[in-house]
Amino acid sequence: MIQILVMAKAPVPGRVKTRLCPPCTPAEAAVLAGVALADTWKTVDQVPAVRRTTVLEGSYPVPSGWCRVAQRGEGLGQRLAYAFTDTALPGVPTLLIGMDTPQLTADLLCAAAEALVRTGSVLGPAHDGGWWALGLRDTDAARVLPAVPMSTPDTGASTLAALRTRGVQPYLLPPLRDVDTAADALEVAAACPDTACFPTAVRRILAPVAAGSERMGTGSRFASGPVASGPVLGGRVLGAQGAGGRAVDTWAVDARVAGGPVAAGPGVDARVAGGPGVDARVAGGPGVDARVAGGPVVGGAA
Repeated sequence: MIQILVMAKAPVPGRVKTRLCPPCTPAEAAVLAGVALADTWKTVDQVPAVRRTTVLEGSYPVPSGWCRVAQRGEGLGQRLAYAFTDTALPGVPTLLIGMDTPQLTADLLCAAAEALVRTGSVLGPAHDGGWWALGLRDTDAARVLPAVPMSTPDTGASTLAALRTRGVQPYLLPPLRDVDTAADALEVAAACPDTACFPTAVRRILAPVAAGSERMGTGSRFASGPVASGPVLGGRVLGAQGAGGRAVDTWAVDARVAGGPVAAGPGVDARVAGGPGVDARVAGGPGVDARVAGGPVVGGAA
């Protein structure tokens, strides 16, 4: 049996999910954050656990039967490390997840828990290069986290490398997309189970945006930054080479390219996010038969 931590922020307008704005208002972004957190709690409640704890920034009620621990520390890495050490139970592995993956199912979370008990550590990569879950039997291993640069395209790979310096070899869980931008919210909503409330909230708030409302504007985009700049986060791996750039360890399997050059590799089935050409799917080579939603095509047919 394990304990489960949910790392969360109180859904206060202007302080949570700010990358959803625009096209969301701060109040709408807070609504989406609150619904995502509620769905996460509901999923965790379906998984056997010794204890369920919300590690919270701010003030917000938690479900009945849950513990609440305040986040502490400077920077996300330190806060994550303290989350593990402040809640440690002797002999009980700890699985920490965030509030940004409401598509998480009880089956996947149960599989993560079983892998943690079996192997002693798990890591769930996120499509943006970060991670959505970290499980540790030895919570002292979390002391490496303050030295890991957080919220970067290399956070997941850096976390993996840092844990390995302590002899921890995490079992890799299936990758998930977390909710940072409006494009993320739309895709995550489509992947949610029928019991989730997040899709309904997304339809109410973002459906007009996706259809091209005045708030969105013609030719505007969900996520800022040009497609052809920044590092490549992965891509579909064929042997040792990822589509669109380098593969990050064994980690880039079925991951997506975000914010990196499309034309740097064959681009087979690569999906681009993070600028003009959000959700463009590239097939057959650089820019060939690319289909773009929300931005220009360079060197390809729309």
